[in-house]
Amino acid sequence: MIKYIAKRVANYIIMLFVAISMTYFLASAFMDPRSNYMERHPAPPVASINAALDNANINDQTPIILRYGRWLKNVLFHWNWGLAPDQSPVGAAVSQRIMASVELVTLATILGIVIGVGIGVYTAIRQYKWQDRALNMVATFFLVIPPAVLGLFVVLIAISFNGLVGSRVFYVTGLQSYQGSNPALWLLDFLQHIVLPTIVITIPGAVGYHLTQRTYLLDTMNADYVRTARAKGLTLNQAIRRHALRTSLIPTTVNVAFSIASVFTGAVITETVFAINGLGRYFVTTLTTNDINGSVCIAAFGGVCTLAGALLADIFSAWLDPRIRLS
Repeated sequence: MIKYIAKRVANYIIMLFVAISMTYFLASAFMDPRSNYMERHPAPPVASINAALDNANINDQTPIILRYGRWLKNVLFHWNWGLAPDQSPVGAAVSQRIMASVELVTLATILGIVIGVGIGVYTAIRQYKWQDRALNMVATFFLVIPPAVLGLFVVLIAISFNGLVGSRVFYVTGLQSYQGSNPALWLLDFLQHIVLPTIVITIPGAVGYHLTQRTYLLDTMNADYVRTARAKGLTLNQAIRRHALRTSLIPTTVNVAFSIASVFTGAVITETVFAINGLGRYFVTTLTTNDINGSVCIAAFGGVCTLAGALLADIFSAWLDPRIRLS
């Protein structure tokens, strides 16, 4: 197992290096940080613009291979991801937002997986019964609601509830407001902030895992080995639990693993509705402000998450299905 993991990690590191390098060249080719200065009124002197771009290593008048060499050297030897066009450090901005995104999406992701997979198994076992039809109707309803509408709806309910009880039970902006040192009060304040965005992120995730897990389990329930287990005397629930469920969890596990990056960078709407400075909003900002170094840094983080997910998918797939040989 250790040899297998080491081999996969080595392959993924090479793939990650190539992907990040290609992202740097593409971002440098399509983004124009010079336009950030030229659009000002009045525009700064050309010498001043060139000096600022040179300081951030994003001057389009410098050969791309030289800029790439400097950038790669700073990343590998100093862990310095460069400067944004406004001369702010990219690494510090990303590290702050990573923690905000971790706080925002971790609990919601876990709840979405547990709830979604659980409901998917429950409805698959009761295919075409009233429970299956009712839960599928609810899932379809939430599936078609845009995230922004769902977020605003949750915010309105929370504001109405706060007004009804006459106290601020739920906060609708940010992730933290308590400035003291009492850990109990800090935790209470955090929970008051995190509940609403967690609900908004959990519902679409749970709906997706519910529908996919139901489909996967229905496919495996009709497999030959499940029918053989039933013929040997196992009840339907026993056959599903011992045989069908493990196999049906493999594609779900792969989906979960490969969605790690999108979970962190894809919560743009939720972060906007609740005024949370996470990676999603920052990624959009880097694109709109021609921030080459910032967009590459976010892409690198997404690549690490994706490849880590791929490794976890390989390991869990082999664990769930003994037929998969690590060799």
